[in-house]
Amino acid sequence: MLNVKTSPFLSLAACFIVALSFAWAPRAMAADPVVVVKTSMGEIDIQLDPKNAPATTANFLAYVKNKFYDGTIFHRIIPGFVVQGGGFTADMNQKPTMPPIKNEASNGLHNLRGTISMARTNDPNSATSQFFLNLLDNTSTGKTPTGDPTVNLDPGGVSPDGYAVFGKITKGLDVLDKMAKVQTTTVGPYENVPVTPVMLISARMK
Repeated sequence: MLNVKTSPFLSLAACFIVALSFAWAPRAMAADPVVVVKTSMGEIDIQLDPKNAPATTANFLAYVKNKFYDGTIFHRIIPGFVVQGGGFTADMNQKPTMPPIKNEASNGLHNLRGTISMARTNDPNSATSQFFLNLLDNTSTGKTPTGDPTVNLDPGGVSPDGYAVFGKITKGLDVLDKMAKVQTTTVGPYENVPVTPVMLISARMK
């Protein structure tokens, strides 16, 4: 099981980076809020999906409006899998959060490359502030460059309940890919921690 509070993701024997595209049915930008995430490696625009993930979107925006993410780090980076952040300071102290929210993983959205999803513990309804960005299609149909199946984070995959997708990157996929190339280490109980902190400088509504 995936557990983000102590061991956020399963250890992978091998991770692969792929460049798989995805497409969602287009909707007016005005209906879908966009958050600009400024990082130490560049900016990423994330278009949220309040129609399919209302509670998760509202939760994320509450943290954004309270400037909770400012000065946090992307504390777990696994090449060919995910970039995770939204909960730790640069000295690896976890910030206090709001109460957890209900898991909305069964909303029809999939953990495709460039999507944003909620991290959580083994309890499906334990997500708070932490999120992850999918580096490739982490779905039942995903494939690595060698043709092997990828880790399935959708319902029925590595967790029966799945991990809730609530938006997608519309600008800055190159920044996400740069993050995947940083050197990582182990810090206490935490694996895959960047040696040089990858900062989440700010997150603001566009």
